[in-house]
Amino acid sequence: MPFLTTLTTARAALAAFAAMGILWGTFAAVLPDLKLQLGVDEAQLGRLILFTSLAAVVAMFLAPSFGVAAGRLALPLATMAMALGFILPGQTSSVWLFPLAMMIAGAATGLTDVLMNARVAALENARALHLMTLCHAGYSFGYAGGAIATGLMRNAGWPPGWVMLTTAGCAALLALLTFESDGRIDGLARPKEGPGRSLGMVPVIGGGMVLIAFLTENAAENWSALHIEKTLGGSPAEGAMGPAALALTMGFARLAGQGIVARTDPYFLLRAGALVSACGALTAAFALNPLMAYAGFIVMGIGSSVIAPTAFSLVGRRAAPEARARAVARATMLGYFGYFVGPPMLGLIAGSFGLRMAFVFAALMLCSLLVLAPVMARLRS
Repeated sequence: MPFLTTLTTARAALAAFAAMGILWGTFAAVLPDLKLQLGVDEAQLGRLILFTSLAAVVAMFLAPSFGVAAGRLALPLATMAMALGFILPGQTSSVWLFPLAMMIAGAATGLTDVLMNARVAALENARALHLMTLCHAGYSFGYAGGAIATGLMRNAGWPPGWVMLTTAGCAALLALLTFESDGRIDGLARPKEGPGRSLGMVPVIGGGMVLIAFLTENAAENWSALHIEKTLGGSPAEGAMGPAALALTMGFARLAGQGIVARTDPYFLLRAGALVSACGALTAAFALNPLMAYAGFIVMGIGSSVIAPTAFSLVGRRAAPEARARAVARATMLGYFGYFVGPPMLGLIAGSFGLRMAFVFAALMLCSLLVLAPVMARLRS
């Protein structure tokens, strides 16, 4: 199928992925200024961000019910709420209000994430297309764009509140593109009896692989700017290029691999991606200057680019048709523990042992995929 047709098919979900990328790319690149605005160190900032995960997990648990109730408006409403929620963290210097603002942003993100991944899985199986890699590329490009724009605004002296308000406006415009006349996500409701009531271990193992991918990927994105600025003495613009380099690499790798992944053994991709990404994390950990750190992030991005999309596609492919949306929603909920817990966890490690050890920990976590991929391959459908 021509690429333009594929792009049109994935348009709504792709817009949601890109909006989320812009918002989290902005957050990662503006994090040094938020830290100064709040007057906290890395460990304290990690604890403040940890509240984000609590709201996100609750929202992910409720996402299937919300999707059923809102119908075709579920994804547009969730994406718009996410855009508006990210305005709040930059508007406060209070260590008491900041966690509340992050909880609102995290809840909207969790809701959006479940719905957009479930929508992609439904489209993949209904149209016999591979769209997950393309949509995750949209997240990566959005993330890079948000990080680069934030670096420019920070260099121009913009405060965090104005930076986050500006990029949230861009995300809100993308939210308008998520509307579809036939955008209802079927299969979110749990049947009272019969096939599909029990999801089995497929979403559990798949979600575990996504958890590790997002724990390392998003932790690196969120702490790379601080690593470059604090450990390696880089400028704010150089710091912003850390998450941007990782995200851009992942975006181009996913875009280039859109056709390749559909013709390659997924379990081989998972193992190879984990090894390459771990090597990149170690390079960034022991970097001597910002340029060496960029090289590590680029290698890390190439390896990580295939892990989460491949795991999500495997869950959608291996789950029973009547339970596919719920299985992907369950894997998303499990996986995004890593998305939200990763940054604060690495913040605690960085506060205790330094930022270099945080990236060593990320490399060790990636290596655990060498065990989980064969386990997934042996699971019964």
